[in-house]
Amino acid sequence: MQYNFKNANLAVRENRLGSITGFTGDLETLVYRSECGSLKNRERCFSQSSSCLSGCALNALAAIRNVAVVYHAPAGCTAMASNDNVKFGQIAARINKTTNSVFVCTDLNEKDTVFGAMNDLRKIVEHTYNTYKPDAIFISTSCVSGVIGEDVDGLADEINEELPIPVIPVHCEGFKSRIWASGFDISDHAVLQGIVKPPKEKRRIINIKNFYESARPQITKIFNEVFDAEPQFLYCNSTIEELSHLSEALATVCICGTLGTYLGNALEETYGVPYVRTINHSGVTGFETWLRGIGDAIGRREQVEAYIKKQREIFIPQIEEAIKPLRGLRAVIGMGPGFTYEIARVLQEFGMTIEYALAWHYDYKYDNGEVPPALEHLLKNSPKDMKVAVADQQNYEVLNILNRYKPDVYFSRHPGTTVWAIKQGYAAVFVADEYTVFGYEGTLSFAKLIRDTVTNRSFEKNLAARIKLPYTKWWYEQSNEKFINPESKK
Repeated sequence: MQYNFKNANLAVRENRLGSITGFTGDLETLVYRSECGSLKNRERCFSQSSSCLSGCALNALAAIRNVAVVYHAPAGCTAMASNDNVKFGQIAARINKTTNSVFVCTDLNEKDTVFGAMNDLRKIVEHTYNTYKPDAIFISTSCVSGVIGEDVDGLADEINEELPIPVIPVHCEGFKSRIWASGFDISDHAVLQGIVKPPKEKRRIINIKNFYESARPQITKIFNEVFDAEPQFLYCNSTIEELSHLSEALATVCICGTLGTYLGNALEETYGVPYVRTINHSGVTGFETWLRGIGDAIGRREQVEAYIKKQREIFIPQIEEAIKPLRGLRAVIGMGPGFTYEIARVLQEFGMTIEYALAWHYDYKYDNGEVPPALEHLLKNSPKDMKVAVADQQNYEVLNILNRYKPDVYFSRHPGTTVWAIKQGYAAVFVADEYTVFGYEGTLSFAKLIRDTVTNRSFEKNLAARIKLPYTKWWYEQSNEKFINPESKK
């Protein structure tokens, strides 16, 4: 696709990738209809909750060191800012860095929605610069400022002429998309538009798109030893200077295709930086495939094979022993699409059965026009009739499925559904960290975690015996797709 960095607006995933939030069926149907382009969304006539794309976009930008995010929005829209400040501060402290970033809200009110607030926005941006001296300022729209048509692009152009730092507009109107992962693309677009510069020379750097860089020490060691390169983690704790050189990297990799599709493909098409498109690092198969993909991209395959051989001798016997108690266990998974199909693959490698795999949304193709690699790999190595759904974080659908299939364990990357599964009495594993199953050591630890979780069930049983859930017997007797409408004819 063509990337236009002169325009601050970006097409959302529904329009750009054909992404959907409603589907029930089996794995073969999902992949087949993705490949032939016939997959269509199924709307819900009832919806409990979801997330806002603004959170995904602005969280990523606010994690960059020494920047300011000016959110042109009502105060309530910045509820996530205090949590991010604590979270990013903890991450920065872990690697002996300080973020110094600020999150500012213009506090739009009823008067502003009638008469506009561009003068106030200008004053706040200028005050933010004079007070904090950030290395860049991101001016973001919201649902309110988007509806009333505030010209943040024009203001950013004006202030760029006045200040010695980049001032970048970010279009984060939450109503634009039901898929919060569109926010990942919006933050990437802002960085590519206002910060990344054309390459001058190649650097021994590999861009790695992730969330919170918890595996920084392990990845840095591997990249140094195997690839003779340094990792550039994005965007948490990166600097504006570091981001300006993304086009000079040896390659770009990502912890999941959902998170990295826009940035990786844009850097490859615009600046020739190879984007490594493989299944992710989770599990033995994933980790080895991931390493080989990077090695092939930068000409270090021989070093990769030597590393793999050495590590397998240490860890494979331990992993094989650890997964023995897991064989035959039945699982239900509820995560974002970048992890649902990856964790399903790992569990199958452990000898477990996937009863149902739910993804919070689904991209039927990525920005290179191809079906997600994780899904294609899963289809080749799984029963074709494995049940899958796109559930949009709908807890009522998840609990219906858990009650119907009664799995041995439930896996989620959303804390809310994890808690509700435990309240139902099911063993549950919250895969919060994107590097929970990173490499051989992470795979071994994950297998032991599952073993311990399914072995000690006293907490779940005691909690379930003392809690009355809001879901009735009537709902548990319905199909989980009760409130999902038939496919649109459009």
